[in-house]
Amino acid sequence: MQNPNEDTEWNDVLRAKGIIPPKEKEVTEEDLVTMLEQTIEDKQAATKGKNMSDMNLDELDELEDSEDEGILLEYRRKRIAEIKALADKSKFGTVLEISAQDYVHEINKAGEGVWVILHLYKQGIPLCALINQYMNNLATKFRTVKFVKSISTTCIPNYPDKNLPTIFIYFEGEMKKQLVGPIELRGPNMTQDEFEYLIGKTGAIPTDIMEDPRVVVKDKLFSDLKDLNNDW
Repeated sequence: MQNPNEDTEWNDVLRAKGIIPPKEKEVTEEDLVTMLEQTIEDKQAATKGKNMSDMNLDELDELEDSEDEGILLEYRRKRIAEIKALADKSKFGTVLEISAQDYVHEINKAGEGVWVILHLYKQGIPLCALINQYMNNLATKFRTVKFVKSISTTCIPNYPDKNLPTIFIYFEGEMKKQLVGPIELRGPNMTQDEFEYLIGKTGAIPTDIMEDPRVVVKDKLFSDLKDLNNDW
C-alpha cells in the first residue's frame, strides 16, 4: 500500500481531491525549541512569576509531579551553568609565594572579579608564622580567592619590620584595604576565626563569621566572672 505521506505527484492529486488527508507536518528542531519556550512561559505564569529559587518545597514538588518537565529542565540547565562558572573561578586553593618581579602579574593583573589577599612577612616573627598558617586554611576554604605571600624586603625593599605582619587586600588589581602591624592584627593570641572575621569585613571572602569572635569571648568571660561573684 502506498504511503499517503510520501511526496509524489499522485498523492498530491489525491490530497487536492480530498481522497487522502493532508500530509502530516514534520516537527523541526525549531518547533521543539518554540514548544519548550512556550512551556517555560506557561509554567512561570502558573506560578505567578516566581523564580525557582523563591519557591517552597511544596511548589517545587508540584512542578516535579506535573507531566511537562520543561521548566525543570531549563532550571537544571541554568544551575549546571552556574556550577560550571563557580568551578572555573575555584582555581586557587593554595597560598602562592611571590617576589617583586611577580607582583604586577599575580596581583595587579589577577583578573576580573578576583580578590587577592597578600601577606608581607618575615621569618622569625611568630605572628607572621601564625598568619601564614591561617592563610593556608583560608585558601583551602575559599578557593575563588587568591592568597599570596611574600617576604617583605623581597617584595618591597627596606620595608620596615615594625609594620609586620602586613595584609594588603586587592580587588581587580586595586588595593581596597590594609592591615598593618601587630596591633591591627591583634597580636600572637589572634585566633583563626578572628583572622577570618577581619578579612571577611573587607568583603574579600564570603565568611559566615559576622560577629567579632574576640568580643563574644570577652562577653562570655565577663558573664562567667559576674556569675562567680554572685555565687560568693
